[in-house]
Amino acid sequence: MALQALQSSGVAFRKILSHFPEELSLAFAYGSGVYRQAGPSANQKNAMLDFVFTVDDPVAWHSKNLKKNWNHYSFLKVLGPKTITIVQNNYGAGVYYNPLVVCDGRLVKYGVISTSVLIEDLLNWNTLYIAGRLQKPVKIVAMNENVSLRSALDKNLKSAVTTAFLMLPESFSEEDLFIEIAGLSYSDKSPEGQFTQLMTLPKTLQQQINHIVDPPGRNRDVEETLLQVAHDPDCGDVVRRGLSAIVRPSSMKQSIKGIFTGGVKKSVIYSSLKLQKMWKGWLRKTF
Repeated sequence: MALQALQSSGVAFRKILSHFPEELSLAFAYGSGVYRQAGPSANQKNAMLDFVFTVDDPVAWHSKNLKKNWNHYSFLKVLGPKTITIVQNNYGAGVYYNPLVVCDGRLVKYGVISTSVLIEDLLNWNTLYIAGRLQKPVKIVAMNENVSLRSALDKNLKSAVTTAFLMLPESFSEEDLFIEIAGLSYSDKSPEGQFTQLMTLPKTLQQQINHIVDPPGRNRDVEETLLQVAHDPDCGDVVRRGLSAIVRPSSMKQSIKGIFTGGVKKSVIYSSLKLQKMWKGWLRKTF
């Protein structure tokens, strides 16, 4: 039964994909519409389906998508595919979202990101927006033979494992290990081992750690700062603060951009749906 459900969902996702231009280097689905959520009131069938489409040429892709799905876009559609791509690449986290779209009878939200922008985020964690999503369970619906993209996807997961391990306490359970996506290459969390791992972290996270630890005016070398952090008992906390410094501003900017890309009406509806979902989750935990 589980296998049949998985196969049928894959067919449904590919059917939805047929409504969009084919030139995708990667397409994946995620969220409660893909994976069953905990709780008796969780309704997977009626949940919104979330997709991310990765494209090599955003201008060409949006141009074709505007012809096929003009009504998906906000007022920005009248400015054309070049302006849409500028908004996509230069504001927020490099993603252009079209929310609350009805496709094959399902409510869909899809984001479009440039392949080159995604690869940079996967390797360097510039925003950790889509890279962070790809560290969680996702359903790959389509993927081409882009070697650079595949390599970056692997590197992102390895970086996530390294970072999670740095944030674990000295002793932890097997459950903690899996929750933190930790793969152990060092067993005594020694300063030498932590320094080696810190040196393999994505560039943007290293820079954020350096900014947190290094006093203004010192301008120390990043390697020197990471060596200090490796000997710090609060190494994991410093790494966590560095992650927060990346995620918080990119998420806020992307949310603000959503008002323009999704339109005011759709943004209000989408926000109310998210708040409703959060409220139901809180009630389940409380009662």
